[in-house]
Amino acid sequence: MISETALLESPTLRNSVLGRTDVLDRVKALSLLPDGMHVTTAMVATYFGVGIEAIKSLVKDHRTELESNGYRLLTGESLRSFKDLSGMQSRARSMAFFSRRTVLNVAMLLRDSDVARQVRVYLLDTEYRARTQPVENPVPTDLSTLDARIDRRITQILGKTVVPMFNALIATSGEHRRELIELREDIENVERKLCWHHKRLTAVEGETPTDDVRATLKAMTWQALEHHVAELLRRDGCVDVVVRKAHADRGIDITGRTPDGRTVAVQCKNRAGRWTVPSADLQKFAGAVRAIDPVDIALSVATCGFSHESEAIAKLSGVVTVNRDELEAWSAGVRLKALR
Repeated sequence: MISETALLESPTLRNSVLGRTDVLDRVKALSLLPDGMHVTTAMVATYFGVGIEAIKSLVKDHRTELESNGYRLLTGESLRSFKDLSGMQSRARSMAFFSRRTVLNVAMLLRDSDVARQVRVYLLDTEYRARTQPVENPVPTDLSTLDARIDRRITQILGKTVVPMFNALIATSGEHRRELIELREDIENVERKLCWHHKRLTAVEGETPTDDVRATLKAMTWQALEHHVAELLRRDGCVDVVVRKAHADRGIDITGRTPDGRTVAVQCKNRAGRWTVPSADLQKFAGAVRAIDPVDIALSVATCGFSHESEAIAKLSGVVTVNRDELEAWSAGVRLKALR
């Protein structure tokens, strides 16, 4: 079994157990910033029951190691963007932020703290049991339930925190814009795979993952659908999203802009009692977004399918159709491809 002294002295051993951040909450509840991912220096000090200077001194002595595990000192535009995204209210010109992984790293370095000592003991005990106990074959249903719960939690974090953060950074970035876009695409790929994994698991259990979403959409009025789609646009990083008045929309129900400045117009069709959106509706919308109010991205969103004529018109005019299945997936957390 790894000793506590060895853990304090060996960066390699510390790195080998940094994935077990769950032990932090098992010892003591760790309060997080509104973004659900980070804590400040003062919050770290409070968690471990030590003074702020003790944490600052530890950072000074082990900065390289802590930075490799999520420690960041933000200033200028980076700090302003983080404050906007996390909802923080502070006039500080620079702030240090620790991820949960960094906090666990601190626990393995901080000697004069009873809480840090408890974390190390619990961590070493958990690691020892994980290495020595025989592996059991889990019950498939229990495993599926656990995996589904983890998938949903990770997907929620990616969709509501990480991706919006990248959207904001991309909107204000210059030199590293391309790299940020590529990183965002990688994260979105993970998000889509997790959604698909959850869908596969629930299908094995005899459930349809979109049942709840489908029922919710089916119960919506046309006004509720428009506001629902507007919220989906905001969730995916769009700004200046406005639901337009019905008497003046010319087929355009919602307008907005993507994080990178592209204009968006949306037509919503709540036609649960019909099989397809007729071509006349697409013609009216296509004319509005291409001739009257030109936009970069035109979306026709429906709670049903689209007729062959409608699909042909959409293709010719550059309108992106979002049918019932795609709307359900979008509502369930999968980002719409046209907005990426």
